Amino acid sequence: MNIRNWILDHNGEPLEEPDVVKWGRWFESNNRTLALDTRKGVQVSTVFLGIDHNFNEGEPILWETMIFGGTHDQYQARYATREEALAGHKRALAMVERANETIESFQREGNSRVHGRQ
Repeated sequence: MNIRNWILDHNGEPLEEPDVVKWGRWFESNNRTLALDTRKGVQVSTVFLGIDHNFNEGEPILWETMIFGGTHDQYQARYATREEALAGHKRALAMVERANETIESFQREGNSRVHGRQ
């Protein structure tokens, strides 16, 4: 299996980089974070992977969103384009926000019952 390596141009668009040394230099010296948000201690991160995670089986998969912490800890989704990745990041962030709202609602409800309010 031939793994394809990618870098980002100055506009943030992926370019295939066949020279593994050039790719490695770029990979370690560039910020690959597309979006990063934290909600109540839960982090949503979307990054450029730099390696085709579709392993040459069609359109390259070059972006990944992950959630760290909370109800959806370790959630992961991967994308072929920057636009898909940004949209996926927003969806993951909405998942986290909905989960946080649900938890807060349960906490309020439980607190009301403990204190004799219903």
